[in-house]
Amino acid sequence: LQRGHRIGICAGRPLMGTTALIKELELDQPGSYAVTYNGGVIYDCFKKQIIYQKTIPIPYVKYIFQKSQQYNLFCQTYSDTHLLAPCPSPDLDEYLAKSSMPYKIMPSLLDSLDAEPAKVLVIGPSDQRQLNRYLGDIREWAEDKISLFYSSPIYLEHVPLGISKGSAIHWLCRYLKIPLENTVAAGDQQNDIPMLQTAHVGAAMANATDECKASADFITNRDCDHSGFAEIIERFL
Repeated sequence: LQRGHRIGICAGRPLMGTTALIKELELDQPGSYAVTYNGGVIYDCFKKQIIYQKTIPIPYVKYIFQKSQQYNLFCQTYSDTHLLAPCPSPDLDEYLAKSSMPYKIMPSLLDSLDAEPAKVLVIGPSDQRQLNRYLGDIREWAEDKISLFYSSPIYLEHVPLGISKGSAIHWLCRYLKIPLENTVAAGDQQNDIPMLQTAHVGAAMANATDECKASADFITNRDCDHSGFAEIIERFL
């Protein structure tokens, strides 16, 4: 930041799930941004303002919840302040352990949802087969309504149509009047691929998925837990 770069956290998690990280990394200075909900919300961390937002219509949200329940998959969504779930679940407990954030259990969630969310997340078992069956069933319906992709083997992301971390990079570069030729992005999962393909340098972490590595221009020697991102900063910034 002191050298004039702009820095953005690009996360699948909601905005409220990135605030602690923003504070820890001191990314609350001018030139700091957060791309959250896989690109559905873009936030100016210094001004503490949402500068871009796109949401999913409530009828689509209800359909996703009802369809995922047919496959015995856990489904959750988000308000501006809380994670929203219809019932307690071990899947929810595991998610909260990884991404600490306030949450509400709302048995009548589908009836009381009054604001369009930026994302719906469907969580499945580790073997992914049940999620893949659900995905195969919903894909045709989703084609002209929402975008779907995995952010991990057990997390299937549902976001507004056309939204991705790649679309967010395009929008933020236009907003900041920065050419794409001056961008570097880092990632390790399927939901990072559009971002790696959009940025001038797409860097995959050493422990990234094979699909993610195949879409990258550069692969780190160190992984996420051993300063792999520092390697990207040292090499390109």
